[in-house]
Amino acid sequence: MTATLQGISSMATRQVLNELAKAYEQRSGRPVAVESVGGVDAARRVAAGEHFDFVVLAADAIDKLAASGQVVAGSRVDLVDSGVAIAVKTGAPRPDVSTEDALKRSVLAAATVGYSTGPSGVALVKLFERWGIAQELQGRLVQAPPGVPVGSLVARGDVALGFQQLSELIHLEGITIVGPMPAAVQITTTFSGAVCTASPQAGDVRALLAFMASPEAEAAKRRNGMEPAA
Repeated sequence: MTATLQGISSMATRQVLNELAKAYEQRSGRPVAVESVGGVDAARRVAAGEHFDFVVLAADAIDKLAASGQVVAGSRVDLVDSGVAIAVKTGAPRPDVSTEDALKRSVLAAATVGYSTGPSGVALVKLFERWGIAQELQGRLVQAPPGVPVGSLVARGDVALGFQQLSELIHLEGITIVGPMPAAVQITTTFSGAVCTASPQAGDVRALLAFMASPEAEAAKRRNGMEPAA
């Protein structure tokens, strides 16, 4: 029986990787299984030496794993560019997020603002600092626990205004996506795959990643709120 290619990823790419894994299995006969967890946890587990054949994380996280020897140097393949969208609870008023100034006003007016532990969440907090509103938001910022979608906090009413990558919001019920972040301040994360050093199936993993980066995979990426990596 053909060995399964085992991967780990952050939650942001869970849906698209599951779809692409199934498509690859159908075309190649090679089974692929991807475990999706919080990105920080995924990087920690790979760094700790847990066995995986491949890992998909933000590009800078992949580079850190390559530098420390957990993934094969030079094996990084950029797969998708993922932008941040904004959500409110279904039925709640839709704030104006069409421009940078409008978004800033809407953030200041929100009772609570949710963000993730991933790279987009870090960038969002830096944006609030650049806007000079970080102090005003103290006590109103809610960081979702690792692996927990910000949208689930919005749906429960725990967060009034939620920011997370569109790919993590579009499949959730109980929320309304009011739009992407304006182009002037959009936060885009490139997610990349790489071969884990411990994998005995490096050649097979490279073939899988090549498929995931190919034009055949583009429709699936867009269906899941992402764009093919530039």
